[in-house]
Amino acid sequence: MVAASLPPDITAPAPPVPYIETQQAAGVSADLLSTDLTQNRIEVSSSFQGAKVILYGAVFQPEDQPSDVVVIIRGPQASMRLIRKVKAGAVWLNSRPVVFEGAPGYYMAASSQPLDRITDFSHRRLLGLGLDYIAMDTSRENKVVTRYGVKDVVVNGIEDDYLDWRRAVIRLKSKAGLYNDNPLGVRFVDKNLFRAEVTLPSEAPIGDYTAEVWLFSDGQPVGYSEKKLTVEKVGFERFVYTVAHRHAWLYGLACVFMSMGMGALASRLFRRG
Repeated sequence: MVAASLPPDITAPAPPVPYIETQQAAGVSADLLSTDLTQNRIEVSSSFQGAKVILYGAVFQPEDQPSDVVVIIRGPQASMRLIRKVKAGAVWLNSRPVVFEGAPGYYMAASSQPLDRITDFSHRRLLGLGLDYIAMDTSRENKVVTRYGVKDVVVNGIEDDYLDWRRAVIRLKSKAGLYNDNPLGVRFVDKNLFRAEVTLPSEAPIGDYTAEVWLFSDGQPVGYSEKKLTVEKVGFERFVYTVAHRHAWLYGLACVFMSMGMGALASRLFRRG
């Protein structure tokens, strides 16, 4: 992993705040937005090549009041183990592994204009708006310090390297198509009607997704809406997935016996040849 320099305002995001607490603190209303998805369930089979879902909605605000919309799609949480090459004399060795936990397996941020034009750093950090503000922690012990004039910055046992490791997670996820940041991804098709396209790659994780829609006015969050999206396997793939996750020992035994059977069959075929 190559270390990357980060702007001073890119710090470890605050721990995730439950929506009810965030809503009360921000004073947002659920009556200013109405949203929905073209489909709430995506079926994954052996021929799955990805899917596209349209999120659409309406804003109930006076026409002369300027507003912006931010859409955040979060997939099921997943851990990620990282290592990097370090040079020890003339030999390159693997560094100690760092495990990130609690990071979403899929993340997309779409907005009607760049996020830094919609709201300030504090709101982007608190609400987790944008790739630079995704909340993710390592399994190491955390401590809270003050950096860059911002209080409650979470720093873990890997100290100053945390930001470099975190940047590596985002880079790898983005390369796989699992993380995406589109500053013009929300398009108003009428004065108060908008749409955003959600693209799920074939590697999209299985599980429950959350579609968060934030309405901003003059830099302040004033409206919020939330929808659910489920990505699940179907058919024989679902059976194998369920057995592997719920009955790991049985799945392991089946794989062993299958390998033994295939080995015995191959041995007989080669002997005949």
